[in-house]
Amino acid sequence: MQLAGITAIVTGAASGLGAATARALSEQGVSVIGLDLAQAVEAQSANAPAGVRLTAADVTSEEQVRAALALIDMQSAPLRLAVNCAGIAPARRIISSKGAHELDLFRRTIEINLIGTFNVLRLAAEAIATTSPDENGQRGLIVNTASVAAYEGQIGQIAYAASKGGVVGMTVPAARDLARSGIRVNTIAPGIVDTPMLASLGPEVGASLAAGIPFPKRLARPDEYAQLVLMLAAHDYLNGETIRMDGALRMAPQ
Repeated sequence: MQLAGITAIVTGAASGLGAATARALSEQGVSVIGLDLAQAVEAQSANAPAGVRLTAADVTSEEQVRAALALIDMQSAPLRLAVNCAGIAPARRIISSKGAHELDLFRRTIEINLIGTFNVLRLAAEAIATTSPDENGQRGLIVNTASVAAYEGQIGQIAYAASKGGVVGMTVPAARDLARSGIRVNTIAPGIVDTPMLASLGPEVGASLAAGIPFPKRLARPDEYAQLVLMLAAHDYLNGETIRMDGALRMAPQ
């Protein structure tokens, strides 16, 4: 898929994986609509790269996502790519000193990580399907973000693992559903990535986590996630696939 001259929508674009992806795409000549919560957009708008338009939108809101999609000039730079990076990662055991896992927290995690991903996927696919296909019948690509926790959720990750397992589970049926529209769907399942959220825990935590990664024995970088998005865009035969980006890590119980 050719990137130059198209539009991409990237969620969670104000920081971490989303910000790195938005930047990498803009450097390839893509017009990027970057979605994030209002406070994050306000804080980062001045730092957005050229070609990236940060827009306040909650991924769980049909109205707000549709409003963001309406900003795209489908004639001059059609939507061809959507990358779902928005998500939360709460830590709660099913039973702890605080009592039973809060149902509202579990529900909210599913709402953002799984339903929010599906909301953007379906609305982006609807828009991409209206575009003209290329010579191979392809109209676009949707990349979702899961996690290795979908396979080896740790203690305290019950809500997060369930939400990311749902994202993995959507990958093949979404690719099959959208095949007739010429839209590919792939998922990236990162391991431990050096994001601002992780950095806030302190360097000792990062070093401890890196020690458990077989090779390369370091944390992944957000730009490596962005690089994988570019690779998925370039490789037209990759479809319905979930790719682990984890340095061969298999998560221990805790």
